[in-house]
Amino acid sequence: MPKWLKTYLSGVLMGAADVVPGVSGGTIAFIVGIYDRLIHALSGVNKASIALLFKGDFKGLWRHFDGSFLLVLLLGVATSIFGIASVITSLLASYPVWLWSFFFGLILASAYVLLHEIPSFSKRHFLVMVVGIVVGASLSLLVPTQVDISPLMIFLSGMIAICAMILPGISGSFILLMLGMYGFVMTAIKQLDLMVISIFALGALLGLLSFSKVLNWLLENAKSMTLALLTGIMLGALVKVWPWKQVTAFIEVGSKRLPSEEQLLLPWHMPSFNFVDTMLIPIALMVLGAVLVYGVHYISLQKTNTDTKPS
Repeated sequence: MPKWLKTYLSGVLMGAADVVPGVSGGTIAFIVGIYDRLIHALSGVNKASIALLFKGDFKGLWRHFDGSFLLVLLLGVATSIFGIASVITSLLASYPVWLWSFFFGLILASAYVLLHEIPSFSKRHFLVMVVGIVVGASLSLLVPTQVDISPLMIFLSGMIAICAMILPGISGSFILLMLGMYGFVMTAIKQLDLMVISIFALGALLGLLSFSKVLNWLLENAKSMTLALLTGIMLGALVKVWPWKQVTAFIEVGSKRLPSEEQLLLPWHMPSFNFVDTMLIPIALMVLGAVLVYGVHYISLQKTNTDTKPS
């Protein structure tokens, strides 16, 4: 597969994941093996980039930010958000258990793969991972609120949500749901409300440029501990994507009625339990998600080994 096509499809998958409250685009970036490159590219605002800008060296500036990679990835994300957002939300409404099962398998396997990226796993790593689990689970169990919608709130929502989107395990859509902005932003995207989209995108851009520098520093200076924390966050976030659950309360967000409280159940405790539809197919989709992650990870390892072999 051409590199640009792999990058574009990675963006499509990230965009699709970011539409679903509970699934992170950062998790998808880890699965397809572009996370480090993405964070490094996004954190390129520094003295060198400013010097290139003042010199008018736009080609150098483009290379500095890995512009081709970011542009193709962004096109993939945009294609997904504007093109298949309605498909994902429809699937979530019609087949929630099946879709959550698939994502549960993806995230669980991703956490396992990420854990094996940590050399010499120690008690310190375990403690940091536990902290991550607590953070991830706590965020997943937050109750959505309703706020007054204003340009400032739209801007801040973009800043906060984008930080979550590039963190594995924390969904930007879920953060929007917590802020009471999910329905409003999704409606603006579907209706192509350019004013709302522009304000949100500006906040997201500022959030990306600032938070990505923090993540890049952590990955460069404390990578194993950062990976342990991110693994814990991903495991804690599994609370949100547990497939078998029953909504016990709703919240009105604009014209939408969204779940605000959910009760986690075992498969056979689900209302209208059916062995095939409620248990067999979800478990099969969970396994499929895990197999896909391992497959992509295995191919990436084989390619890395081939590229590093002496000629």
